[in-house]
Amino acid sequence: MSNPLERAKELFTTYDGNTFRMYREGVLEEYKGYDISEEIEMGWFNEMVDQYTRELSIRDWAAVDRLDLIAANYQDERIIRNVMTFASRNVLSSDSIVKLMYAEKMIEIIMKFKTISADLKLEAYKIIYTILEDVINRPLEIDTGHELENYSLKDKRSLNERAKRSIERIKSDLG
Repeated sequence: MSNPLERAKELFTTYDGNTFRMYREGVLEEYKGYDISEEIEMGWFNEMVDQYTRELSIRDWAAVDRLDLIAANYQDERIIRNVMTFASRNVLSSDSIVKLMYAEKMIEIIMKFKTISADLKLEAYKIIYTILEDVINRPLEIDTGHELENYSLKDKRSLNERAKRSIERIKSDLG
């Protein structure tokens, strides 16, 4: 790669802007050597948020996982809004596992934020609560390719227990 800025961006996006992960993988010194400004990094964070938002899917959780990783380093409420909007439009029509995974991931993202507007948090938690209640109240639905064991679940009861624990996390966070 001949352009140093391109190489810096590749490192930054590969590790979701997480300098600890860069350090652990032995590339932090290289990245720091490019002396990238905070302004450029913020632009890269924005590009990643936009890209992974476009890639959100009920069939593949890679994009929501990446948004979760980014949220640890980049406290932009757009991440919560984008995942919340996607979930409210798409997740209730999915199987039980997708519902539980998205609800849990949304809670994880919210918990990473040091500050978040009370209105946004409440709106997001309402959507998550609706999803979790749907998991609990509807029969177990599993799409082809989803196996309960792959998600540390045994049966409908264990699925419901995890959903209930997530509801308790919401209640605890709202105080």
